[in-house]
Amino acid sequence: MTRRQHLLIILILGTLTTISPFSIDMYLPGFPAIADSLHTTIDQVQLSLTAYLIGISFGQLLYGPLLDRYGRKMPLYGGLFLYLLASVGCAFTNSIETLILMRFLQAIGGCVGLVAAQALVRDLFPVSKIAQVFSLLTLVVAVSPMIAPTVGGYATVALGWHSIFLILAGITALILVGIYFFLPDGKQPDPSLSLRPGAVAMSFWTVLKQPQFLTYSLVSGIATSAPFAYISGSPDVFMNMYRVTEQQYGWIFAFLSIAIIAPSQLNHILLKRFRSEQIIFVTLTGQSVVGIVMVWGTWAGWYGPYGLIAVLFAFLLGQSLTGPNASALSLAPFTRHAGSAAALMGSFRMGFGALVSASVSVFHNRTAIPMVGMMTLCVISGLAVFLLGQRVIQYRSKKAGVEEPLSEVAL
Repeated sequence: MTRRQHLLIILILGTLTTISPFSIDMYLPGFPAIADSLHTTIDQVQLSLTAYLIGISFGQLLYGPLLDRYGRKMPLYGGLFLYLLASVGCAFTNSIETLILMRFLQAIGGCVGLVAAQALVRDLFPVSKIAQVFSLLTLVVAVSPMIAPTVGGYATVALGWHSIFLILAGITALILVGIYFFLPDGKQPDPSLSLRPGAVAMSFWTVLKQPQFLTYSLVSGIATSAPFAYISGSPDVFMNMYRVTEQQYGWIFAFLSIAIIAPSQLNHILLKRFRSEQIIFVTLTGQSVVGIVMVWGTWAGWYGPYGLIAVLFAFLLGQSLTGPNASALSLAPFTRHAGSAAALMGSFRMGFGALVSASVSVFHNRTAIPMVGMMTLCVISGLAVFLLGQRVIQYRSKKAGVEEPLSEVAL
């Protein structure tokens, strides 16, 4: 593989993983306009985000076995075409109930990009390079929150909120073209893998009983769901509490995205000196401390809009370090069941994200406490799971007579 091919593949995989961030972030500035247009409240509009996250969580479980059975490209084509149709449906809806349904279908289709991209990384790159490739994908993904809300804010003002979903449909059409012409097939179809419910359940069970996968997929799912609290709560906090405009909110969101982009490539350097486990521990510990300060300061009324932006920036600095390292450690033990493993990992992440997003809406009290409280709870819980899981992995390794957990087995 030449360097040019290497970069092109990463770029295409990156665009696949940006489908969901764009779908989540791009319409956030339009929340007030959507609420007014559909004669509902922002709390109800937030449920369309929760529906999207639920759809991603369940949808990924469907695509895992399909990607292992039929190869990577056919499920990609089907899922992205469904996403395109649902995006058009979102654009022309006239009720909040229909929007919520269309967002759910949009998620069912679009989540194939998340699963396929992670499985293709496992297919096309050696185990020793997976964490670095995930870091590059994180860089591509991290750029989307800088672009998406800003574009969404200006599109809402200039063309109306409906245009956001037509733009998403157009982007997906371009991604489909790129997949067809430039993306390698990856792992070939495996007809021996059955799609019967019992066989699918056994495939998932094979993955779940691997302690390394279970530990790091849960760490990744819980800790990296913290931004979903921010995504769900920030439109209300900034546009209703602090009275910023749609365009200003887009720029705030873009600025805070720098906190995710900036450390993403630092992971390359850190991995030359430290193990992924060490990076995760230090990152989650630091985020927990910042989170406690953030909650306490919000409760005490220390922060105005600029103070809150500053402490959110400090908190979000850790997100692009935990995610890639936890994802790499989760997928490393698998070859044959990489698709199912990627699906479960993504399902955990989006399932926790949906729970966190819904919690922010349920505990809405016209303050920033539900948002910052859930963000902090996520990283503290992720740290607790990490510490407990490390003990289980070490115990299982010693029992098996292995000094270190296996990095790859042919499961």
